[in-house]
Parts: sequence; structure tokens; C-alpha cells
Amino acid sequence: MKNFYIIDFDSTFTQVEALDELARISLKKHPDKEAIFKKIEDYTNLAMEGKLSFSESLAQRVKLLEANEDHLKQLITRLKKKVSASFSRNAEFFKNHADEVLIVSGGFKEFITPVVSQYHIKKENIYANTFVTTGDGKIIDYDHANPLSEEGGKVKLMQQMNLEGDLYGIGDGYSDFQLRESGLIKKFYAFTENISRESIVEKADHVTPSFDEFLYVNNLPRAISYPKNRILCLIIGDVPEQSIELLKKDGFSIRHKADFEEKYIADVHMLLLADGEKVDPVKLKQAVKLKTLGYLGTAKNKIDIAACTEQGIVVFDDIKHNPRNLDFIPKRMRDFMNTGTTYMSSNFPNLQLPRIEKSHRLIHIHKNVPGIMAQVNTVFAEHNININGQFLMTNPNIGYVITDINAQYDEQLFKSLKKIEHTIKFRVLY
Repeated sequence: MKNFYIIDFDSTFTQVEALDELARISLKKHPDKEAIFKKIEDYTNLAMEGKLSFSESLAQRVKLLEANEDHLKQLITRLKKKVSASFSRNAEFFKNHADEVLIVSGGFKEFITPVVSQYHIKKENIYANTFVTTGDGKIIDYDHANPLSEEGGKVKLMQQMNLEGDLYGIGDGYSDFQLRESGLIKKFYAFTENISRESIVEKADHVTPSFDEFLYVNNLPRAISYPKNRILCLIIGDVPEQSIELLKKDGFSIRHKADFEEKYIADVHMLLLADGEKVDPVKLKQAVKLKTLGYLGTAKNKIDIAACTEQGIVVFDDIKHNPRNLDFIPKRMRDFMNTGTTYMSSNFPNLQLPRIEKSHRLIHIHKNVPGIMAQVNTVFAEHNININGQFLMTNPNIGYVITDINAQYDEQLFKSLKKIEHTIKFRVLY
């Protein structure tokens, strides 16, 4: 059976509600603009939460817009910069699955098509409303004959299309859930990267904080190997909000606690500590998934840095208590998780490198003993892997190698790399 992916546009494919943005453009000079913005946003939210019929919400919003085709051009420029990050980084997926991806939206083709077409989505697979304009380009109405302008419009459209295959719906609003309620789709994924509506989340088959998560749970090709929302970042102590916000904005799963609670030890991937905090050496040893530790102060006598090195944990700390390190330390942690960069690490060889497109990046951390690199490259040769680039740095204790490959691979490759004697940690970045 063929799979089809039914994707919403507003607050899903893009970070914003397009009609709300259009209003901010078209009513920019209106004396009562703030009051009208509020009305439009209220109509949007009432419909998304299932508290007002979609047709009534749409009619009221279009009436308030006072927009024209010039405003639409400005909107399109804005929306192209507001594509949701996880959709943007998975452009390759849309290119390779162009026949299976459908954009189904209560928004309007006039602004949806120019935005999603950049991502290899076929124009014939874009289903949305259309505006009615006057001869001078003023928007006065919309096509009421389009089923997507009606309450339950997505359900009506999909019934008419009668697609043969398994359908998966991704969206943030009530009209997306209605597809699941109707039985037309196999699963409904509540998309919460931009907004989380409790009334929708509680009805979803699965909550997907990013498109990476959707691809991951469905075992589909993706830009990053492991969704960031599954990477647990534990923050301990009196850490400033700006440090926390930087990591939260990047999509990591954040937990802010007063101390290193037992329940997080087995699953924590990142650890950020306030100045003065300590970590019990026993807990540190048990944190087998921990990859990086940031310390907002000097970690000396607070953290067993030698033990971190032995476990393959990259440490970033602030020896001089520089105020800029409120951002600098979290940024170093973020960059390590995203690209493998160890620049300014306290215990690892400093390696700074760019992301290489259309490659898979593998990280191998090992004890610095002779012959390891020969064994690593023998494994790649045995699996017929072509290497795009390889970066190696060592210090007296460890070797840190990043390898970019362009070939498809199987899980056996990873098992072979992990089995190499003196391996400390192995990770696939993307």
C-alpha cells in the first residue's frame, strides 16, 4: 500500500498563521489595527480549537483583512523566511517523496504555492482555498464552492479524492484532527513545534514536536539521525534564563532541576550546571548516554574531568567567569551536539568543522593508542563506504575522529565500529 502524508500549512509547515501575518501587512497604517489584529487572531484560534466553525472563522477574517495583491507579495516574502525549521532541514525528504506529500490547508493557494514549491512539493498536490479579487487586485472574497472553505472541509476533500493507500495527517488544529475522527487517515500527528493546543494534543495518535520526530517514528529518511526533542538536556541549579532559552530554542528537551535526580541519570544526553554545583562521581559514571557537560564557572574540583574524558563526555567550562559565557557555554554544547565541534572544550582535542551537505556524519571517540585509525578505515572499506571527509584530533588520552560518508549504510557498520577495541563512544549525527 502506498503512503500519503497530508500536511497542514499554517503553524505547521510555517511557523505562523498566514492570514494573521497578512493582516499585519495590510492594516499596517489602520488607526484601529491592534483591535482588528486581535479579532483576527481570536477567530483563528477559535477555529483551530474547534470552538467556531471554520467557514465562519474564514469569512470573518477575510472581511477584516482589507488586503490586495501587493500585500500578498509582501506576505510571500515573509512566509519564505518563516518555514518551520524541521521542515526546512528535511527538504530532501520532500524531493524524494514528491508524489506522496500533499499540502491540505484552509489557507490560500496564492501564498501557499510559492512557499512550498521551493521544497519540491508538486503544485497539483497543493489543496487550498483561492481568493476572489477585483480588477485592480483588491481581495474581496474567496471561492465558496471550494470544500476547504467549509466546516469539515478537509474531510470532504479527502472523501472526494478517495486516495488508495495509508494516509498520515500532520497538523496543529481541529480541522486536522477531524481527518482522524472521520477514519480517513491511519494516524494523526499533532505538530507542536510552533504551537501546542491542548485540546488537539490530547486527541492525537502521536505528538510530534518536530518533523524530524515524525520521520523518526515512521522510519523515514531524515536530515538528523535522532530528533532533538528526544535529546534530554538536564539543567541544574541557578542557571540564567538566557542560557536555558538558547538550548530550548534549538529544540532539545529541557528539564530544569535543583539537583541531579536519580530518575534522569540513565537518559540524560546533555548536562548544564550553574556555578558552584557538583556532580556525584557515581552518578556521572552511571550516566552512560551523557555526551556533553557545560559548567557556568570553573569545573575544577566540582567535576571529575578525567572521568568525563574516559567516558567520552565533552566538557565546556568558564574558567575566567566571563559574563559572555552565559551564551558561550550553551552554544558550545549546542554546536557539539549538532556538528561534532569541540572548539574550546576543556578536555577534548579542539576540532572545528562545517556541516557537509548530502553526507552522513559519524563520530568515533577512542583511547589514543596506535592502530585505531587503521581499524576504523578497514571497517569502512569492508562495508564499501566512500569517505567524503575525515577529521582527526588527539590529545595524550583520547582520539576524536569525525567521518563524513555519502553512501547508504546498514546497522552492521555501526556495530563493527563500536566493536573496535578501545572505543569509548560512537554516535551518528546525521
